[in-house]
Amino acid sequence: MSTGPRTEYIATVDPSLAPLVEAIAGEIEQSAPELVSRISYKMLTYVRGNDLRNWVVAVGTTKKGVQVRFLFGKYMDDPRNLLRHGTSTLSSIDYRSIEDFKPGIVAEYAGHAARRHQEFKARHAAESAAQA
Repeated sequence: MSTGPRTEYIATVDPSLAPLVEAIAGEIEQSAPELVSRISYKMLTYVRGNDLRNWVVAVGTTKKGVQVRFLFGKYMDDPRNLLRHGTSTLSSIDYRSIEDFKPGIVAEYAGHAARRHQEFKARHAAESAAQA
C-alpha cells in the first residue's frame, strides 16, 4: 500500500467524501506533476518546490463537501464560472458529492494555476506593495 500525503489525508476525511478527494487529487497530480503534495492548514496542499507558504492548489473538506482551493484564484481565468471568491486572493470550486465531479475540470483549473503561479504571486506582491 502506498503511503504519502495524499493517502494520509484521505484517511482523515469522511469516508463518503474519500472517492471525491481521490478523484480531485488525481487530476491535480496529473495536470501539474511538478507540484509537491503535503498536508498543511488541515488540507492536502500542492506547492512548487519549497515555497510552502504560497501553495498553488489545495483540497479541503467540510460537512458540506469538498473544496478545491486556489491561493491566487482571484487572478485566474474562470471560463466555466466555477470559482467562488473567498478571501482577498483565495477562490474555490465546491463539490457536494462525487456526482458533481466532471473529469477534466479540476485538471484544467489546477494546470492553469500551476503554470501561472509565479505570475500571480508577483502580481499579488505588487498590489500589496502599492497598498502599503
